[in-house]
Amino acid sequence: MTETAFIHRFEPADDAGSPPLLLLHGTGGDENDLLGLGKMISPGSALLSPRGRVLEHGMPRFFRRLAEGVFDEEDVRRRANELGDFVAEARQRYGLAAPIAVGFSNGANIAAALLLLQPDVLAGAVLLRAMVPLSDPPKAALGGKPVLLLSGQADPIVPASNSARLAALLSDAGARVDHKVLPAGHQLSQADVTLSRDWISKADAKAA
Repeated sequence: MTETAFIHRFEPADDAGSPPLLLLHGTGGDENDLLGLGKMISPGSALLSPRGRVLEHGMPRFFRRLAEGVFDEEDVRRRANELGDFVAEARQRYGLAAPIAVGFSNGANIAAALLLLQPDVLAGAVLLRAMVPLSDPPKAALGGKPVLLLSGQADPIVPASNSARLAALLSDAGARVDHKVLPAGHQLSQADVTLSRDWISKADAKAA
C-alpha cells in the first residue's frame, strides 16, 4: 500500500458469492466499529473497514467540517479521492470485486461523495443518516447503481430536506435510489439492520 493507505481491517469472504462491503464509520469510530453490522447485513461478505484519517478533537473522521453540518468541501473532495485510491489498491491486494459501501453518518457522507466523484469505485451504497456532501457536485454518471438511503424522522443532525435533496441528487445522476425515512433519530435501529440486509440480498440477486 502507498501513502494513500488507511489503517484498516480486512476480513475475507466466507461466501464467494456475497458482495464485498466497504464499511465506513461515523465520527469517533474506527475500523472495528461496523464489522458487526457488516456481518449482520451480509453474512459471508468480505469486509474492508478503513479508519478515517482526519482527527476532530481526537475523534477519527473521513473529512474535516467547519461546524455541525457544515463541511470543508475542498477536504471532502481530497479525502474522497484518497479513499477511492485506497479501495482500488485494496481490491488488487485482496482480490475483491467493486464493493458496496455501508456508511454511517460521516462515513455515509464520504460514501456519497465517492459515488459522485469516482462513480466506478463502488458497486452501490447503503447510506445511513447521510447528508449532501457537496454543494456543487460534479456531473456524475451512476448508470443504475443501487443506493439505499435510510434517514431518521427525528434526526437532530440531518434535516429531512437535506436527505431528500441527496436522494434527488443521486437519482438525477442515474442511481437507483431507495429512500426510506424511519421513525428514528440519528442512531441506528433494528429497522436499519433489517432493511439493509434485505436490500443487499436483493441487490446481490440482481447483480447475479
